[in-house]
Amino acid sequence: MNTSIVGKQFDLTEPIKAYIEDAVESLKKYNLDVISVRTVISADEKNGKKGFSVEFAINMAHLNTVVIQQKDKDVYAAIDLAIERAKKVLRRHHDKMINQKRAEEIVAENENTEGSDDEIVPVRLDSYKPIEIEDAMNELKVSDKQFMVFHDMEDKFRVMYKKSDGRFGLY
Repeated sequence: MNTSIVGKQFDLTEPIKAYIEDAVESLKKYNLDVISVRTVISADEKNGKKGFSVEFAINMAHLNTVVIQQKDKDVYAAIDLAIERAKKVLRRHHDKMINQKRAEEIVAENENTEGSDDEIVPVRLDSYKPIEIEDAMNELKVSDKQFMVFHDMEDKFRVMYKKSDGRFGLY
C-alpha cells in the first residue's frame, strides 16, 4: 500500500507523519485491496481562529475511491476522527463482501444438494415485532400451520405448536 502525506500551509513534523502512518496501517485489518492512501493536511484560519483540515483519499481495487474530510482545532483530533470515519466505511465494505461471499456459498451449496430428499428451506419470520402470546395463539388457530415462531413481549424467541388434542404447546 502506497502512502503519501502532504501538508498545505502546514509544516509536517516527523511525529505527525509517524502518527498518520500508524493510523493508516490500522486500515489493513479489513483485508481490502487498498492500493494507496493520500493524506492532505492543511491549516485553516478563519475569523482569527486556527484549525486544521485532514483529508484521506483511499484508493481500493475494484471499488470507488473513498474520500474522508475532517476539520478540527487540533491536528491529532482531526486525524483521529478522520481515521474512525475511514474505518467505519471500510468495515461496511468488508461486511458487504463477506455477506456476498456467504450468499454465493449458500446458493452454490443449494445447487449442489438440489437432488437430495432431505432439504432445508430457510424461511423468514413473518414479523420481527414482539407479539402477545394470546395473539400468537389466535393467529395459529386461524392458520393451517402446525407451529409458529415469534418474539414475545419479553423479547424471547418462542415456539407455539398445535397438539393432536386441539390444545397448544409453548416453548
